[in-house]
Amino acid sequence: MAAVTLSTRAALVRTTGHGFNSVRTFATIQAKPHHKIVVIGAGTAGVTVAAQLARNAQLGKPDIAIIDPATTHHYQPGWTLVGTGLKPLSDMSKPLSAVVPPQVKHYPLNVATFDPENNVVKTAEGVEVSYDYLVVAPGLETNFAAVSGLPEALKDPHSAVSSIYSADTVEKVWKNIQALKGGKAIFTQPAGIIKCADAAFATGAGAMFAVPKYAAALEELRQERNVEGLFQHNLVAVDPKLKVATFKNFADGGKEPWDFVAKSALADEGGWVNVDKASTQHVKYPNVFSIGDASSLPNSKTAAAITSQAPVLVHNLVSAIGGKQGKAEYDGYASCPLITGHNELMLCEFKYGGVPQETFAGILGGQEKPRRAFYHLKKDFFPFVYWQRFVKGTWYGPKGISAPKFE
Repeated sequence: MAAVTLSTRAALVRTTGHGFNSVRTFATIQAKPHHKIVVIGAGTAGVTVAAQLARNAQLGKPDIAIIDPATTHHYQPGWTLVGTGLKPLSDMSKPLSAVVPPQVKHYPLNVATFDPENNVVKTAEGVEVSYDYLVVAPGLETNFAAVSGLPEALKDPHSAVSSIYSADTVEKVWKNIQALKGGKAIFTQPAGIIKCADAAFATGAGAMFAVPKYAAALEELRQERNVEGLFQHNLVAVDPKLKVATFKNFADGGKEPWDFVAKSALADEGGWVNVDKASTQHVKYPNVFSIGDASSLPNSKTAAAITSQAPVLVHNLVSAIGGKQGKAEYDGYASCPLITGHNELMLCEFKYGGVPQETFAGILGGQEKPRRAFYHLKKDFFPFVYWQRFVKGTWYGPKGISAPKFE
């Protein structure tokens, strides 16, 4: 292992995933309720699918339930804006009750396990919710404890350690950046390159980005800005008092599916919900579907990917309800808007195989070039459209408000 000295001012660290937060029980919930469609998770994927199903004319007035113990819904792509001082955290969250469609029954419960043979979801509170069709979209667990010393460092208001991957820690990122007057800062897996006097970028991956076209452009920026690159270096420990970060020199995915998914009959060997990468339908249980972070779909786990995944899932699920084979196929579309400096952003769009699939290339040229227009899409347009369209089931990414047709 290699020890790297941190700045006396700041060190920014990143983990992945999302989290269920609280445990609440309600006497008004039946012990064994049944619903036509049950959705697990009220994050971007779960809420979007529920909203599109609720609006689907073929289902009439569908019987849909969503299970998630959270009380707040976060626009997580906006946390990079909070961490760079561009937006307040309050703009990036709303009460979950304001986001879940009114036609959808919400159970504020914690999923304990799945029983797909009997079409039942069992909760930690003892409630067993049965279903005809199941959508699994719980997101990922943020396991800060996997890095020794990190939970304590994040909670310490005086430490120079912070993360953009939690609503509880993201505001500390901007405070640390403002306090950085000199020395050395380490950024692990940032959303973009941040220019400073002496910085190191450490990642468990072998390159700046998974798509070669954008990796080459980011590598050029890294070298231009004199940012040290530590590839295949995974953060394993933090000592905020000594200002030391310890890395292990090997590649590691860093993603952790929820135990109730990974240890269930729905999971593949890696712990992800085992679905066909085109149809989003489970490979063993045809009445189970999954998209988003917890699915086995082999692409980047981004909110933008949901804009293409959700309509595919909804079409194929509705087709299954009608006794037909769905025709929709997901091509792996995902997008990563990377802030590369003041008023500039690289808009990375791609599909399966790391093949670029750029929306604006025909108008503006290759999107590997950072542009001001892309910056304002990320900062101003995307947050607006997320709350006004996306979670209401009426936003389809590159297709805008035009729902894709699969027949």
